[in-house]
This record gives sequence, structure tokens and C-alpha cells, in this order.
Amino acid sequence: MQIPKIDLKAYEYTLPEERIAKFPLEKRSDSKLLLCKKGEISHFHFYDLPDLLPADTLLVYNDTKVIPARLIFQRETGARIEIFLLQPIAPTTVIPEIMLAKHPVTWETMIGNAKKWKDEEVLKGKIQIGSKEVILEAKLKNRDEKLVEFSWNDPEISFVDVVEASGEVPLPPYLNRKPVEEDKNRYQTVYSEKEGAVAAPTAGLHFTSEVFEKLESKGIQKTQVTLHVSAGTFQPIKATEVTEHPMHSEQIVITLQTIEKILSHQGNVVAVGTTSVRTLESLYWYGVKILEGKGDDFLIEKLFPYKDRNSYPTVQNALEAVLDFMKSKSAKTLIGATEIFIFPGYQFKVIKGLITNFHQPGSTLVLLIATILDDRWKKVYQEALEKDYRFLSYGDSSLLWMD
Repeated sequence: MQIPKIDLKAYEYTLPEERIAKFPLEKRSDSKLLLCKKGEISHFHFYDLPDLLPADTLLVYNDTKVIPARLIFQRETGARIEIFLLQPIAPTTVIPEIMLAKHPVTWETMIGNAKKWKDEEVLKGKIQIGSKEVILEAKLKNRDEKLVEFSWNDPEISFVDVVEASGEVPLPPYLNRKPVEEDKNRYQTVYSEKEGAVAAPTAGLHFTSEVFEKLESKGIQKTQVTLHVSAGTFQPIKATEVTEHPMHSEQIVITLQTIEKILSHQGNVVAVGTTSVRTLESLYWYGVKILEGKGDDFLIEKLFPYKDRNSYPTVQNALEAVLDFMKSKSAKTLIGATEIFIFPGYQFKVIKGLITNFHQPGSTLVLLIATILDDRWKKVYQEALEKDYRFLSYGDSSLLWMD
């Protein structure tokens, strides 16, 4: 297909600063919920969600867990060096594996005050892990590429323990505030499990155990995928041509069991959050890659879905190809990466609906919302503003159906 021209100005709107939710509500499920179905908009609260979903719904949520990815070191001179973890480099690029490492690890990072950090200088910090005092060291391996090696002096302690004990919660930059104790729990979904994200899949922040119990009583099924959200999710579009915007690669993990559940499900697949959308749609395109003889490369490049093809396999055929490929490798878990860029012109393959928050003007996420709603996204966002909805990560929610 021909890649459409995108006028970014058409996806801008005015978001007053006071509409950005700087802190979460006391109770997660008390957030407002806007429903858009068949062009009609109505208003509820998130605790109403089980009553708004058809009984044949399969909810797919992202179980990634935010790590305290902001590490602070003080030089002997007193200068503060801030290291933000982005992508693991060595000894493995697989996030679940590197988090369990008990020996030096290297990450691609962002470095605050980097000019004050000398090339041969080793930064050190003392951290308390249980009853142990551990010395954490940071060494600049490559200044240009911002590669930093971390090591610590206890071989019984894993990197995830080090990070949990020493790091700060990486709140979105638009909150424009320091993290507080409350954020450790609230900037995390109640079902978070797999450490590795540097930003929360915020659509899931509204769920509670009570909501899940009610969903189960209604017979609504659920399953999980993993996409470790990267800092690229906050990167504004600066490219003159929107499709040239660099989409950062994000690691995804999907189990054989999840794929089988999606395949066997006969109803509506509803994604919890844009990260789950990107994972599910990437899974389809990986099936296409396998059918095209490219199964050893599970990276969905940002414009791969827009390449000209004579035909497109059904979702069932694509996912069955993935299952067969996994079984041929005796693999129960699939690990890959995606850069997929979803913007108007894209044809969704897997999902029928989306639960999501309200996103920044002119962002890649608003483009994804517009792909689901067409021009109705403007009406949805305008009404949310008029009805005093709270916006962005700690803000209110919506349930959007493809009609």
C-alpha cells in the first residue's frame, strides 16, 4: 500500500496545563471512563467497565513492570550525575535475563550532567539491600553511545535488586515534579510482573482486584502480553515528514499459551493500552514474516505493515504460523522487538476495541487513536475536555470501539 501523507497539525489540540493529572486519584477505579461506540459518546466510571464489555470479550493487558530506572550518583566534587536506563546491551539484550544478572551489566543510557563525568572516572554509591550494604559502581564505557557498565560487590545480589534499592521512579517529563513515595505503588499496574519498563502502561493503572473480580463474574476472559515500554514513548514528533519519526525498538515477550488463547477466542479482542495494541498487531506481522520466509527476524520495523503485498493472511493463518514456528523450535516463549508505527491508513488485524487514557497533542499515541476513531477522535477529546476529564498518565480512561 502507499504510505499516506500525514499532516501533524490535524492531530493537535489545546491541552491546558491544569488538565494534566499531576497525581493519581486515591482509588484507581474511581477515574472517569468515556465510552465511544458506534459514534456515540457516553460517560461512566472505570468501575463500570465490566458492565460495558460484551460477554465474549477477551481483554489483553501488558504485564510489564516499571523499574526505578533513574540512578543518581554524586561525584567526590559534589556534582550530581543522573543515569537513566534505556536499553540493555551486555551480557544480553533480553531484559528479563539482564535483570537477573549477578555480574557487571552494560546499558544504553541517558546521562544528565555528562560533561562533569570524566572518561576514566568510576562513580560509586552505597545502597542498602536488606541487611547488606552494597557498593554500586558505574563506569563510562562509550561516551558517544552513552554506554555505562554497572557492577556491584556482592555476587548473590541481582541487578533488579540493585535497581529497586537505589533507583527513582521515572515519572513522565510532563508531570514536571519529583517522584514521591506514593508513586512507587501508583505508577505501577496491580498486575505488573515482568521488570523492564521505564514507563508504565498507563491504561492499566485504573484496574483493581474488585474490577477483575467483577469481570470474572461476567465471564469476561483475559490474557497477558509483555512490552517493556521505553522512554521513546514520550519522544515528540519533530520530523517534517511524520513517517520519518524514529520509533524506538521495544522488547516484547509473548507466551505460547497467550497465542493459543487468542486463536481459540471467538469474540472481541480488546487491548488494555496502546502498548498491548502494538504487541498484538506486531504478533500478526511476525506471522506474515514467517509466511514470507523471514521467521528468524522477529523485529517489526516501523513501516513493515505498509509494504506492498498481493494479499494478507487472515489473523488465524498468521497466528497459526507463529505457533507452528514456535513448536518447531520447542519454544514456549517468544521474544522479539517492535518499532511498529500505527497511524491513519493502517488496517487493524487483531483488536476490536481499546482501553486507553487521553494522550498528548500531536503524539504518536494520538495518531494511533485517530486510526481507530477516524475524525471522531476530535469529538472524543473535545468532549473529554468539556467534561473535566483528567489527561495523560495519571488521568482518566476511555473505551473505544472500532465500528
